[in-house]
Amino acid sequence: MTPLLASGLTAAAIVLLMLLIGVARLNPFVTLFAVSIGLALATGMPTEQAIASFENGMGHVLGHVAGVVALGTMLGKILAETGGADQIALTISRLAGKKRLNWAMMVIGLLVGLPVFFEVGFVLLIPLVIILSRRNNLPLPVLAFPMAAALSVTHAMVPPHPATLLAITAYHADTARTLFWGIVIGTPIAALAGPVYTWYIAPRIGPLAPTALEAQFTGRIEHDKLPSFALSCATLLMPVVLMLGGALAELLWPATALPYRILHFLGNTDIALLVATLMSFWLMGSLSGLSRETILRFSNECLAPTATIMLLIGAGGGFGRELIDSGLSHSITNLALGAHVPLLVLAWMLALLVRIATGSATVATTTASGIVGPILATSHSVSP
Repeated sequence: MTPLLASGLTAAAIVLLMLLIGVARLNPFVTLFAVSIGLALATGMPTEQAIASFENGMGHVLGHVAGVVALGTMLGKILAETGGADQIALTISRLAGKKRLNWAMMVIGLLVGLPVFFEVGFVLLIPLVIILSRRNNLPLPVLAFPMAAALSVTHAMVPPHPATLLAITAYHADTARTLFWGIVIGTPIAALAGPVYTWYIAPRIGPLAPTALEAQFTGRIEHDKLPSFALSCATLLMPVVLMLGGALAELLWPATALPYRILHFLGNTDIALLVATLMSFWLMGSLSGLSRETILRFSNECLAPTATIMLLIGAGGGFGRELIDSGLSHSITNLALGAHVPLLVLAWMLALLVRIATGSATVATTTASGIVGPILATSHSVSP
């Protein structure tokens, strides 16, 4: 297959994904599954191989991501139900004051968004945004936009979120470095898309009429029943600290040293979240008076919504595997290298187009990394 034909087929598949998900409003998992198989068959791949390739790609990705998704969701659920996230938000807001409350909500979004998905973090924090806007007589967008921008940045750029972990796997990147640069680059992006943009757009929106949702959350928080700020932050940041400790061990000790082996083990994404989740059951759960049955119920019921997320991530892995096994990625690699297209520009444009069309950071990252990942393996000009 010529590189031009391979690029055309891949582009057609991406456009079809955009149309079916963004316009026809079909289920993203079903769409990715169908388009992946159709793309493989269009290249002449035998039917059995096309199915096996998708299954292998899906299983490989879920092997890396499923545990992270489940543990991160449990950690976020415990923080939500015990009031730990509310305590962090209220303390930062009190320290910031009314004039800097929009910046405080951005910081809160960045902190709370580290261990939880965008949807979970948004549902977790929007009642607090409503309460704070009421108490401080501020328009709702002034606080909601910075919070949403921060959650979106952490969801798309910072591990252990599944989209970022998927890209780390595809690009063979270092998790700790990705975490560090995701925070360094993501913070100013959140500032521009949050408080700075809100300063421009909020006066142009005008006053919003009170809704039934706002009335529902008035008086929701009881301050005397919240866990301490220190305990809440320790629970929230524990997986981040463990992962950074694993990266620090690589700089301080040789691989054979005992401190290196211990910190490197604890710094693994799955182990860090496992330790943090178990500690949250004890610190935020048992010590806060929750029974073991209640903790079990919370940890079980929060997993149901993750099924769609896991299926979507797995389908993205299957799509990427089809690109590799069908030879499309190799052909696109040759075309991109011959045309001297910068890989950063190529990855950014692919992710941008799919994100605009589907609204999903996970689908965008899956598609872009599936195409650019194999190209990166043959290029030494760009670091993963």
